Amino acid sequence: MSDTSLKQILARDPGEREFHQAVQEIIETVKPVLDRHPEYHRFGILERITEPERLIMFRVPWVDDEGQVRVNRGYRVEMNSAIGPFKGGLRFHPSVNISILKFLAFEQVFKNALTTMPMGGAQGGSDFDPKGKSDEEVMRFCQSFMAGLSHHIGQDTDIPDGGLGVGAREIGYLFGTYKKQRNEFSGVLTGKGLGWGGSYIRPEATGYGIVYFAKEMLATRNETLKGKTCLVSGSGNVAQHTAEKTIDLGGKVLTQSDSSGYIFDPEGIDKEKLSFVKRLKNIKRGRISEYIDKYSGAIFTEADRTLDYNPLWNHKAECAFPCAFEGEIREKDAHNLINNDIKLVCEGADRPLSSEAVRIFLDNKILYAPGKAANAGGVAVSGLEMAQNRMLLNWSAEEVDQRLKTIMKNIHRASLDAAADHGEPGNYLVGANIAGFIRVVNAMLDQGVV
Repeated sequence: MSDTSLKQILARDPGEREFHQAVQEIIETVKPVLDRHPEYHRFGILERITEPERLIMFRVPWVDDEGQVRVNRGYRVEMNSAIGPFKGGLRFHPSVNISILKFLAFEQVFKNALTTMPMGGAQGGSDFDPKGKSDEEVMRFCQSFMAGLSHHIGQDTDIPDGGLGVGAREIGYLFGTYKKQRNEFSGVLTGKGLGWGGSYIRPEATGYGIVYFAKEMLATRNETLKGKTCLVSGSGNVAQHTAEKTIDLGGKVLTQSDSSGYIFDPEGIDKEKLSFVKRLKNIKRGRISEYIDKYSGAIFTEADRTLDYNPLWNHKAECAFPCAFEGEIREKDAHNLINNDIKLVCEGADRPLSSEAVRIFLDNKILYAPGKAANAGGVAVSGLEMAQNRMLLNWSAEEVDQRLKTIMKNIHRASLDAAADHGEPGNYLVGANIAGFIRVVNAMLDQGVV
């Protein structure tokens, strides 16, 4: 039944490579559930869960600093609202297209379900590139983007969040436009500033959550992060806070990267060095290569996209946290990591591992956590921000952090339990997919064919 459904789904949307990969992984890993419940076929579960409830596309005209009118495309893929209003990020990047957003929205459905919070799954964005744009250009673009999106979202309908290319600056411009157009101050966006409805720990949440999840994984083997050598890719928000919490828990972070290349610091990136990276990337908007100008003991390796591997993943280390981009760990990278004694791989970015790399880690019994489980901390604290907005209050940083720890611990336990219950003990990929799938499907069945 599942094989036939998969072929039909793939044939319906030819060319959507990223979306097809996500669908294929889910269907293959939840096969034990489908075998136990043949009635799912009669209710068209696979066909319904892989089809967006709503797909919105609109033009985004804006004026650059030279007075030239530019036009981009805006999108919102509202995938599934069975367990709550649509929830998911916005991405501003030239690579944005329907396939990528459907893939992200599909993954978001199960990620949100794992948190056990009432949030459906969605994703959106634009092929606009904020890099190299002035603040005024970004503001004008965001205002035009929200003019096209505002009629389709709301705190009871769809609550977007930040994402790649959409940080605090962009969320502020988007929220201001929504507030003016709708004449209401509501929790329609998350990732807001602390002074106007935001939550403590939201910027840190994804990175912190990844490390909390890794801590739980290591505990299953009676190990901790203390003294572990760690490779972290990226140098944006997720990578910075993954490194920060790793350092807090006694790990030794060796790498950071951006599109220009990566730095390897054999002495370790301590809190002082990480503060320099934060200033460099968040304030100066500089390149990671500038790190070696201040810390001469480090080595910078320029990015070389002609290689079939990434040298960052060819250093001896025990833990790997890919926090940069999709597909950054390929087959050869996986073999290099294993040859360098890796013990744990925890996804920070959305699908940073190729399917071949995932298979290699699972075959070699490496502790591997898929992003829908490991990086769910960001959307979890977004859900906490939504709750605080509803109650018109702000919890302390300590309370939000404690709730985040509890959520990540529960996701870890749910993933392990589901894997064991379906004959795949220790397989976090199977466990996370099954746990999220069952929660969404049960809600869909309860609500009828809608």
